Amino acid sequence: MTARGLPVDVRARLEDLLRPVDEDLAAYYPGDRGIAQPAHTVYVAASDVDPGTPASWGEHATAIADSASDLLVELAGGDTTVVDLARQRLRDNPVEDLRIDLEDGYGWRDDAVEDADARRAGETLAAWTRLRPHAPRSAGVRAKGLGERERGRGLRTLELVLDGAGGIPDGFVFTVPKLRDVRQVDAVNVLCAAFEQAHGLPDGGLRYELQVEIPQAVLGPGGRATVAEAIHRGGRRLTGLHYGTYDYSAACGVVSAQQSLAHPVADHAKAVMQAAAAQTGVWISDGSTQVVPAGSTEQIHAALRRHHALVVRSLERAFYQGWDMHPGHLVTRWVAVIGFFRSAMPVAAQRLQSYFDRRSGAIVDEPATALSLASVLDRGAAAGAFTAAEVAAIAPLCTTERLAELRAGGGGLPT
Repeated sequence: MTARGLPVDVRARLEDLLRPVDEDLAAYYPGDRGIAQPAHTVYVAASDVDPGTPASWGEHATAIADSASDLLVELAGGDTTVVDLARQRLRDNPVEDLRIDLEDGYGWRDDAVEDADARRAGETLAAWTRLRPHAPRSAGVRAKGLGERERGRGLRTLELVLDGAGGIPDGFVFTVPKLRDVRQVDAVNVLCAAFEQAHGLPDGGLRYELQVEIPQAVLGPGGRATVAEAIHRGGRRLTGLHYGTYDYSAACGVVSAQQSLAHPVADHAKAVMQAAAAQTGVWISDGSTQVVPAGSTEQIHAALRRHHALVVRSLERAFYQGWDMHPGHLVTRWVAVIGFFRSAMPVAAQRLQSYFDRRSGAIVDEPATALSLASVLDRGAAAGAFTAAEVAAIAPLCTTERLAELRAGGGGLPT
């Protein structure tokens, strides 16, 4: 019996229909960016920041950790190694990503004052590039937004920051607050192109994030998901979406006592952000808590417990970045992040070992799941939760080369 194949003209027609689809999907959903996402973003008002800020935050955080050592061991499930590794982060590199704030956390000041603070912010950003790895590996500013009232001041501030920095520092990113309409993204792209031309950067060299703190940033007037459109209009310049806990909650009518990144309105907004950003290479950052570890011992311990629980909650929901607003937040940020990935690593490594050799294990994972398991190892290693040697002791096949092949689409399996 002769098999009947598709006619040549039908195959050609299918190719004509599907080739543009392939091209669009590759452009819109290029996948992960291939660099480690920061575990957090620290926000510090421009009036309070200087080149020594990350180190001083680490020292303050270490003092809080020293005063609450028993509590930290409890939060880490009794694992003193987690606490020791978190303390090491506080000593060596407490802040991964930092925004010098000239927006809500800074307020409105005389133009001469903000001009001076903006220039000094640029000088500080340039100084951090020389202090790495003991300074944030990425840093930038949040200037005032694109609304009619504030955009003149925000644009001037950005100009002065870059002038103070002597150009665009390596790892620089700026945050655009209060996105409300996708046409604002078009304006930011024009702004970036102008700055790149002025400072001799290649096209696309200047990067920015959008802050989702207004409901219209999630759902537009025509019922369309604003963030999804914004991601694709932003293109390669757009690196992240940051959830703004308190402005968003207030705009939704949530009373102050109930405003939290764990509120249902927050979960809805972040779920839309997460779906819109999936496989685009755009990072999602959870929001902040205004409760800081200060005051009496009881108040400090309560705040540490609260922040640790919120960070773990975010991690469990695949939000691997969040805002930190106080040195004490660094303590529970690193205890939570390191503890989360350190506890997840053995299972992830064992399952990848079984995936690679295809001869052992009770779970048969697919390539997509294997990629997810590999991300546990990547994120955990970036956070300092474990070493390559610890992974190899559990899963000898989880080598750097095998994991790289997996990410590249080869599956990491023998051919």
